[in-house]
Amino acid sequence: MDSSFSIKAQLMDEGDLSRTLDRMARQIIELVESEAGASTAYGLIGMQTRGVFVARRLRERIKRFVDIDIPVGVLDATMYRDDFRIRLRQPEIQATDIPFDVTERHLVLVDDVLYTGRTIRAALDALMDIGRPASVNCLVVVDRGLQELPIKADIVGRVVPTIPGEEVRVRLSETDDVEGVWLVERVGQASNR
Repeated sequence: MDSSFSIKAQLMDEGDLSRTLDRMARQIIELVESEAGASTAYGLIGMQTRGVFVARRLRERIKRFVDIDIPVGVLDATMYRDDFRIRLRQPEIQATDIPFDVTERHLVLVDDVLYTGRTIRAALDALMDIGRPASVNCLVVVDRGLQELPIKADIVGRVVPTIPGEEVRVRLSETDDVEGVWLVERVGQASNR
């Protein structure tokens, strides 16, 4: 973990995270099946960075559970954020690669943590510039509350209410040296409880 943060609690270990992804994959299957076999009309859009890996894991689980192969796209909505100039002098732009037409397709936008709602709002703007989806559902591993915009997730792994100064860190083996979810606090902002 980043040395500017201290760990307050481990929220999910590797097994918990795996079971959570299994459950969320089954919720996506329910969405697909409610469209009367319209699996070809679905797509998963992983938000850079960890949302991409979560989306890929969900695709593999769905294929294993019901043998439906839902395509996965990758989206970086950094330039669509209303606060990117405030947060970063030189924003780090990553690849957007959506190898299918989003127009009239039912999409599931996948991210690791929902906080202010600004990333999801930016992703919706980016998607509308690419095409006009039939619908967009939002899936997050953790909803930590404190949204600043009227954005909510349709599929949530876990709700973890946080207070200012706390953050939720999802760690995945594809990018990190550990697997799980932690509640962390900025060093120097620890409460005096």
